Order: sequence, then C-alpha cells, then structure tokens
Amino acid sequence: MLSLTPMTSSFDAGPALSAAAGVLTIDLSALAENWRRLARRVAPAECAGVVKANAYGTGLEPAARALFAAGCRTFFVAQIAEGVRARAALGAAARIFVLNGLQAGAEPADYVAHSLAPIIGSPEELARWAPHAAAGPPCALHADTGMSRLGFASLGDLEAALTGVDRGRIALIMSHFVSSEEESDPLNNRQIALFDKARALLAGVPASLANSSAIFLASRPFYDLVRPGYALYGGNPTPAAPNPMRAVVRLEARIQQIRRIEPGASVGYNAQWTAKRPTRLATLLLGYADGLPRSAGATDQRGGAEVMIAGRRCPLVGRVSMDLCVADVTELAEGAIRPGDSAVVLGEEIGVDEFGARSGTIGYHILTSLGSRYSRRYIPFSP
Repeated sequence: MLSLTPMTSSFDAGPALSAAAGVLTIDLSALAENWRRLARRVAPAECAGVVKANAYGTGLEPAARALFAAGCRTFFVAQIAEGVRARAALGAAARIFVLNGLQAGAEPADYVAHSLAPIIGSPEELARWAPHAAAGPPCALHADTGMSRLGFASLGDLEAALTGVDRGRIALIMSHFVSSEEESDPLNNRQIALFDKARALLAGVPASLANSSAIFLASRPFYDLVRPGYALYGGNPTPAAPNPMRAVVRLEARIQQIRRIEPGASVGYNAQWTAKRPTRLATLLLGYADGLPRSAGATDQRGGAEVMIAGRRCPLVGRVSMDLCVADVTELAEGAIRPGDSAVVLGEEIGVDEFGARSGTIGYHILTSLGSRYSRRYIPFSP
C-alpha cells in the first residue's frame, strides 16, 4: 500500500494529514535541480524563474525560496499581488519582474514601494511609469513579435516610445514565443528575426526571449536571460521527446468506497460511461473542486485519464464530480485494495502532461488548478 507518511518533509496549508482526502507532495529538491539543469544548459546566459500562478500551483513562497537557494536571482510573476508576495518571501536581493506590466487600476507607486519592475507593453503604460522611473527599479519593455496579446504592437510604436526615455532605466527588452514547443514551426525563426530588430533599437540593453521549450530549440535563442516556468515544475518542454525534467508534484487521493456493478450500469452524471462487463469500481475522494478536469473520466465515446492503484494503471470512468471520481479497478486482484488506500494521480508514474492530454487539456492546466483541499507536503531543498 502507498504510505502517506513523510520521511523528511514539512506540511503547509490544508487539512491535517489524518483528515486529508488527498495529499499533494511538492519536491523542492527536484524543483531546484530542474532549475540547475536549465541554468547549465543556457550558460553564460542567466536563468530566471517564473513563479506566477502560485508557482504553477506548487506554492509561491516555498518554490521561490527553493529557487533562490539554488542560485536563481531573477523572478517573473504575472500580477502585482504575486510580486508583493514574492518580495516578502525573497527579500531585497532578488529582481522581480511583473509580466502583465502596469496593471489597469494599479498604482505605479505600489510597484516602487515593493521594488517590482513592470514589463511595459504600450506607450500609455510607459507614460504612466515615467514619473516613477527614477525611484523604481529599472523596468523592462515588451515587444510583441507574434502573440498579439501584450507588448508594443509594432517596431514603430516601440521606437517612437523610446524618444526621451533614459535607457539606463531599462533593465530588459523581451518578447514571448508562440510555438516554441514545436521545433519545426517557421514562426519561431520569424519571431527571432523580429526580436533582433527590436533589440537593435535598444543596443546594450539585456534581452530575453526564451521560455521553457525555447531553451531546447536548436537555434538556442538564449540571449542574456531565459524565463523557464513549466519545465521547472516538471512539465515536459519537449513534447516530441522524453521529458528531460524531474517530476516535482505527486498527488495521492484516498479510496472512499469499492463496489461492483453489472453490465449496462452507468457511472457518474448523465450516464456517460456504461459497464460492458461485471465491473469493480473504486470511488476516490477527488473531484473538480480539487482541480481535476471534469472530462478526466472515460466515456462510452472516448478514453480518459488513468491513476495508479496497487501498482497498476486503472482508468477513470464517467464524468468527474465536484468532490469525487471513479476508477475501474476490475483488473486488480480481489482483496488488493480497501477503503483508505491511496491512488496516485500524478507523479513519476503518470506525469502532468500525460494526465492533461488524457483529460482533454494541457499539463499547465493540471498544475495551476491544484486545489486547496489537499494536505500539502513539502520535501525540503538543502543547497
């Protein structure tokens, strides 16, 4: 049986272990090792750490501290509130950039107060920041090279906005890949060429383009700084090849009940899955309120995700409920499991990319949806 008792770890927010329906284990040593692997790959460029979305569901504060202890000194968040948390966790020695820039409704003075560097993406934002530029940390500029989401929309807009700007108060020029996980996508090289033109407008200013997958492109578009996020947390940055990263999260859910159903009986809301044979089912204390996609279970028309129970893969069947899901355990030996035992939902055996794909979504979604009802166990990192 799977043990939920940690050997060397600490617990964070969530219910007590004895009352937990599920246990989420976050291996901070694996997180730190993933950063070091990427840092070695891109050297002499700097390897930053993206800790947005609560560090991809793993916990912003413990993840950021582990990355800092491993040697990371530059961090990226999405929102100012995340930046405030990161600053409180890391102290003054870290650089913290806010990817979404000067948020609508936010006060530039708040960025200054917490030494947060906005990533400016429009002439209007740059004008808002200008009165605070001397007091705040050097900002970054975002040149849109194809995402059509944030950033200066054209090289002309960027060049015009630079008139009269103190280049010494610009720490970084950056952009973001659209399809770097697809090595052969011609858009990658088009973006690199356009980014080089943006860099030429800011000669001498450090540049950053590469996200996790771009670190593995043959063209090595590392420039001065790379910004991995997903890969740090165990996601596969090379979908067409084996995952070069260590798994960081392990999710276990308890079995609440085991039952038998006959052929023709259905499972879950709207009777989406029907037993074709005498079937044994294990009901797990895990549902979409805990971050499991509602579509993770198989239906009569398609397959679904699998979990590991008693060392064997077992398919989830039927629609996932708010608090429960159901696994088909017919292939397990009689007596192999009982209520209170655990199913491994995520871990070395079943990674976030596989679970996401089988659930009709992506691993990013799985990680960032990890719920608050788990007992969280942190395996510490010691430099």
